[in-house]
Amino acid sequence: MTTIGTPLSPSATKVMLLGAGELGREVLIALQRLGVETIAVDRYENAPGQQVAHHARTIAMTDPEQLKALIEAEKPDLVVPEIEAIATPMLEALEADGVVRVIPTARAARLTMDREGIRRLAAETLGLPTSPYQFCDSLAQLQAAIDSGIGYPCIVKPVMSSSGKGQSKIDGPDDVKAAWDYAMAGGRVSHGRIIVEGFIDFDYEITLLTVRARGADGQVETHFCAPIGHKQVSGDYVESWQPHPMSSVALERARVVAREVTNNLGGQGIFGVELFVKGDEVWFSEVSPRPHDTGMVTMITQWQNEFELHARAILGLPVDTTLKTPGASAVIYGGVDAAGIVFDGVDQALQVPHTDIRLFGKPESFVKRRMGVALAYDNDLEVARRHALEAASRVKPRAA
Repeated sequence: MTTIGTPLSPSATKVMLLGAGELGREVLIALQRLGVETIAVDRYENAPGQQVAHHARTIAMTDPEQLKALIEAEKPDLVVPEIEAIATPMLEALEADGVVRVIPTARAARLTMDREGIRRLAAETLGLPTSPYQFCDSLAQLQAAIDSGIGYPCIVKPVMSSSGKGQSKIDGPDDVKAAWDYAMAGGRVSHGRIIVEGFIDFDYEITLLTVRARGADGQVETHFCAPIGHKQVSGDYVESWQPHPMSSVALERARVVAREVTNNLGGQGIFGVELFVKGDEVWFSEVSPRPHDTGMVTMITQWQNEFELHARAILGLPVDTTLKTPGASAVIYGGVDAAGIVFDGVDQALQVPHTDIRLFGKPESFVKRRMGVALAYDNDLEVARRHALEAASRVKPRAA
């Protein structure tokens, strides 16, 4: 039985989010609707989630001692990592000592904090189909990996980065140095280490949101959302849509891969499993044990969006992954480097039929920083995509 207390009282059920960006903010809102006391932690002040949580804390989450001190002081029931750049060995130590429960588990947080841990788990431990790959610590190693079998074209990514930052495609020898430099600039913590992947000639890429939640008998069950398609530019998601059409064979294979990975990672919560698909063939790409940026589309397509699913699953509550309607999302970029910007055209954006928007409230804008998202629904997926793009284009961020 799940018992939830009263926020700001001795009986409170307290959840600490490590990372309080736009995805974390929606998780915090979902938790608060269920009567949970929330603590939003980020590396900068007034992050989107900090603006809505009961408590806001600002620390360097990669500093193990700062992280330990905060957890011991706040005494949360659950710690929920919402980003990769966290001192995960400290989370493992605190979980092992019984100080706190980490979502989905501290081991899962560590394995997925960078691309190396999860790729080795998927390919080498579980034997799942992936692209050919090598890890490299220098430009010379990258060139050697390409020359010794990875070949051209190939994809280079920092071992740890936020979203698609630092990711690029190499078409030939002239691109190698630029790709290495771009990866070094885009990496978050593990500077100097990259993964180079052989290029899979896939038809499309999907995110299969996979939820591990307790059923009526108390046992953990696996649930799947409808597959989400997306468009990327420079490694960053700019559009997503749900459901992405795929064959029944490919969908079943995708679910098998997602179930294998998430069963191994364990715990409860939502996982964003990224997969390449060509015809009926499926390859594992990446997994993150938290809501996924492409999954923001579920705020208009599902009865319970990915954030509500995550909140319910980690609290031990039942979940419903049913699709409500086809729909799409389109990113609203900052378009300007400035603090405290304003958004013109919000009314015009919402005049587009069947649309909604979210503005994230980030204190500072950059030209390519995600500052909001437009959402649209329609029985015709292509119409929904057009409407989401149109609504996003009508929002005009500018310096105040």
